[in-house]
Amino acid sequence: MPSKRFAQAAALVDRKTEYPLEKAVSVLKEFPATKFNETVELSVSLAIDPKKTDQVVRGTVTLPHGTGNTRRVAVFCKGEQELQAKEAGAEYVGGAELIEKVQGGWMEFDVAVATPEMMRDVSRLGKILGPRGLMPNPKSGTVTDDVAKAISEIKRGKVEFKMDKLANIHFVIGKRSFEPQQLIDNGRVAIEAVVHARPSSLKGRMIRRISLSSTMSPGIPLKTDGLETDTAQDD
Repeated sequence: MPSKRFAQAAALVDRKTEYPLEKAVSVLKEFPATKFNETVELSVSLAIDPKKTDQVVRGTVTLPHGTGNTRRVAVFCKGEQELQAKEAGAEYVGGAELIEKVQGGWMEFDVAVATPEMMRDVSRLGKILGPRGLMPNPKSGTVTDDVAKAISEIKRGKVEFKMDKLANIHFVIGKRSFEPQQLIDNGRVAIEAVVHARPSSLKGRMIRRISLSSTMSPGIPLKTDGLETDTAQDD
């Protein structure tokens, strides 16, 4: 049975209506409050067969107002880059000893960055970091010699997104405590990033549905008309 608070929130949403993002944020702000600062998320359902490896949707984007989460960064590097990483604000920095620590079960970080020369050794952590979405990747900017820049972008709100096995993308765009305009700005940038990550081989519409929700709330359907005007082609 849904909670009383969830039922009260659900009563504010017309499931047959697709809301503009601005209105959806307004409705979400009217939901009964919880005792903690809920995370606000966009859920995007894609009209893509996840088995087609040439149509994986993934990318990175820097949200203008960040996610509201403090992201702990671990950097696998050595030499002068260790000092650069520490000065840039990385919480954990190291080479072989840091790799061994992770192999031993330590996982007290949210993002991993590595220099190219360290990737041969870091690749041994694939079975540990891969399933958690933490493996450094050149496409996401987390394999780089410019560790200071990578750390700065992460701390400013750069996030990675990737389609899951059900062709969905879940995108954190902030906290319930954010001002409405902050959530709107972050939401627009997130949706634009997904649209721009459209695979070139895909025909027809890519986005099937989008909904906005917070940790303990029902989803609010968003309008999708016009999002792909410049990219989608009818079959």
